[in-house]
Amino acid sequence: MNSFEYCCSTEIIFGKDAEKKAGSKIKSYGTDKVLLVYGGGSVKKTGLLNAVCTDLKEQGLEYAVIGGVKPNPVVSFVRDGIKLAQREKVNFVLAVGGGSVIDTAKAIAIGLANNSYDIWDDIWQNKVKPVKTTPMGCILTLAAAGSETSDSAVLTNEATGQKRGLGTVLNRPKVAFMNPELTYSAPRFQIACGIGDILMHTLERYFDKNSDNCMTDFIAEGLLKNVIHFSKDALAKDHDYLSRSEIMYCGSLSHCNLTGLGRRKDFSVHKLGHELSGKFDVAHGASLTTMWAVWARYSYKTDVKRFARLAKVLWDINESDEVKAALGGIDKMEAYFHSIGLPVNFTELGIGVQSNEILEYLADMCTDYGKKTVGNFKPITRQDAINMYKMANH
Repeated sequence: MNSFEYCCSTEIIFGKDAEKKAGSKIKSYGTDKVLLVYGGGSVKKTGLLNAVCTDLKEQGLEYAVIGGVKPNPVVSFVRDGIKLAQREKVNFVLAVGGGSVIDTAKAIAIGLANNSYDIWDDIWQNKVKPVKTTPMGCILTLAAAGSETSDSAVLTNEATGQKRGLGTVLNRPKVAFMNPELTYSAPRFQIACGIGDILMHTLERYFDKNSDNCMTDFIAEGLLKNVIHFSKDALAKDHDYLSRSEIMYCGSLSHCNLTGLGRRKDFSVHKLGHELSGKFDVAHGASLTTMWAVWARYSYKTDVKRFARLAKVLWDINESDEVKAALGGIDKMEAYFHSIGLPVNFTELGIGVQSNEILEYLADMCTDYGKKTVGNFKPITRQDAINMYKMANH
């Protein structure tokens, strides 16, 4: 077994009415004032935001509120949140929403604790390594990004079009309140995108040149099979607690590093997808499914056995010819994405066929104008990125 380090310090409170424990738990951290961060109007319409505010008030906690986080969260909003938190003397940040809201709250928490530095120019560009953050937590309303347990957060700089992530243990929330019933109001496409994201967080760890951590394989493969199995009911039934809870649980496991112990993250598909989101503001999960089969067909020869194994585990492909098995598994995964309404090319993504100039721009952003390669499984050069974008460009 390869050596590894693992830390997931997030306390998870899971189950029906989990969010009703938020006020008392947050108070136990010695909190005086909370900044509530939320996205669109859904948490208002459902009454969740009002219920959280009432809970905080009953616990004797003051709070300030900032709403309007959009998918592919932007750094300008984070800067506004940091200013508000400073002005209100906040000492706990609580996200009420999905991954974009949680990533925004993480960035606000780090920016508040390191307010002598700019959140993007210094911290997000890795010029300054933060050593502290403000305690933060989340009430999860969509199973998708796994941000409720992850050590990462992703922001877009709308001025430059760059979409970048920051990985640090400081990003792990202190506590995550997870009630599967809170996902009932999410639109079907959002649920599907979340499923795609969960699968991708595991696949991006599964494909690594180090493949001798057998328990890690079983965990990763079991999670992938579980999500695929329960996705049908989660998408077909509006209030199916079992399927929503299984997928929510898998979302948290998929991005806390458990499914990749002993391996390096690859995240090539994420990087390719990030540039599509940065340029065209498309849904994150949809950008990933657009690029996954393209990446897989471009990269499978790096380790045909690995792809053939996954094809057998997920799709019962028992083909003696490993190349046929590998390609058959990729085809099956692509067909699965289609079956849950997710795109696998640019037209289905909604951006249409792009010019060569745009493809080169995307590759430049992905590889820093060819100065670096992306990923570990098959390091992607600028030309590789152009080739893959061309494969999806129909």
